[in-house]
Amino acid sequence: MTLTLKDKIIDICNKKIAQKGDSVGVSFYAFFKNKNDDPELLMEAATWWIQTHKLDHFEKALKIKSLIENI
Repeated sequence: MTLTLKDKIIDICNKKIAQKGDSVGVSFYAFFKNKNDDPELLMEAATWWIQTHKLDHFEKALKIKSLIENI
């Protein structure tokens, strides 16, 4: 996983947790704008989320943050 994506995921998870609490869920789409302006980064996130970790569509932000920090 690229450092760019790793930093982006941690930043978004931190913001979501701060806004909505520890039980907030996220999907990999949460890390991107509605506009597909970086398809390579989106595919990297989707591959990590779906193929590598076989995660559900929505997961707790704390879980995702922990997985990313332990890479």
